[in-house]
Amino acid sequence: MRIIALITLMAFAAPAFAADLTADTMLGKTMDEVKATLTDMGYEVRKAEMEDGNIEVYFVKDGKMGEVYVNPETGAITKLDVKN
Repeated sequence: MRIIALITLMAFAAPAFAADLTADTMLGKTMDEVKATLTDMGYEVRKAEMEDGNIEVYFVKDGKMGEVYVNPETGAITKLDVKN
């Protein structure tokens, strides 16, 4: 019982980024798909562009800024940087 309570508490205490945006998150293969997916997840997309063959998106959520790079061939995240 204590383990379940601790796991539940940890889930609510974890930062929003850790819960819904990970290296395994598939965001889409086009810039529009990536922006739409992030928006649907509650992120505010500030800027999106192509850089070195990847889709680069700057976003804000819960007062924290970040950027994500997505491989347009797979839709997978290649780099995720969140600033505290």
